[in-house]
Amino acid sequence: MNRHPVSLLDTSAVIDFPAEAADRHAAEHAISSITLAELSFGVHCTNVVESARRQERLVEIRSTLDVIPFDSPCAQTYGALRALVLRLRRDPRPRRMDLMIAAVAGVHQLPLLTRNPKDFTALESVVDVIAV
Repeated sequence: MNRHPVSLLDTSAVIDFPAEAADRHAAEHAISSITLAELSFGVHCTNVVESARRQERLVEIRSTLDVIPFDSPCAQTYGALRALVLRLRRDPRPRRMDLMIAAVAGVHQLPLLTRNPKDFTALESVVDVIAV
């Protein structure tokens, strides 16, 4: 197993952060702006007590992890990934956010750590998906 300098965590890996497993694969971790958006949405989708807990966690995440933006090269890669999924006769619509996160990992040549590797099936030619 290669240990990378930096990995990209998908949203599932941030929510249920497997620190020991993640640290076996990379010295440092980052998130995409897409993951930040998903986590921010989650803050507003629950009761007041849980919302406060999620907001605290979001502040902690933003202070400890770099956020890599979804920029023009990522948008172009996303388009290619979405077309790939369509060619495989799979519906890309429910996977939009996952495809955007994968595009960020692919453009920046970062391994993508996830708790849900099945969400990234067929993307192995573009991104190194690692289940944690």
